[in-house]
Amino acid sequence: MRTINKIRFNFILLITAVSWNTYSQQAATDPIKNPPITTEALFGNRGMSFQMIIDKKFQSVPRLGFFSVTNLVGEWDNNRIEDYMTQANLTFEFAKGFKLTGGFHVTPVTGIRPTAGVMYTYANPDWLVVVNSRTDLSQDINVEGLVLVEYKPKINDKWRFYSRLQGLYEYNTVIEKHYRSYIVARAGVSIKEFTFGAGANIDYYGPAEHNENNVGGFLSFQLL
Repeated sequence: MRTINKIRFNFILLITAVSWNTYSQQAATDPIKNPPITTEALFGNRGMSFQMIIDKKFQSVPRLGFFSVTNLVGEWDNNRIEDYMTQANLTFEFAKGFKLTGGFHVTPVTGIRPTAGVMYTYANPDWLVVVNSRTDLSQDINVEGLVLVEYKPKINDKWRFYSRLQGLYEYNTVIEKHYRSYIVARAGVSIKEFTFGAGANIDYYGPAEHNENNVGGFLSFQLL
């Protein structure tokens, strides 16, 4: 029995090593295709909601990269920007689509904190899926999950339909209550690097889940 188990264990190690080596060779020979930087502004009843997403690989070391999401809201009746979130991370791709992340997260309430997590990305011409989970590396720990799904089928040779659902939930483990969450919805059309249409941001703040909504029109563009 021990001999059989040892053979099984060695077989699993062999398969794992072969799979990892195959993936490493493919990653080394495939050209690096970095997605563009996506910048978006929603102009609505509350104010302007801005988002920028950066997801890049280093050309010389393609397993390593950089991932960042910035969100902010500028309200029409407030000259100060009091609602913003930024996370910036170095990434390490340990399997196709899966990355370890480490960097910082900053808000006006928590300040800047070190953070670490795991993310998954899937992309083709019609679909984009991003799942990002992270945790603060501090005593007052916030745990956060982000999911983004885009569907953008071709209408004709020039135009594409564009839709997106994006959700975030952040939980404070000290008070064991909700800290921050949002739901983002978009529907519109794309031509070349430009996308525009209608959108809504539904935001919740703090343990009481205070709600603020921003509904209007959006414009986004992609920078290579």
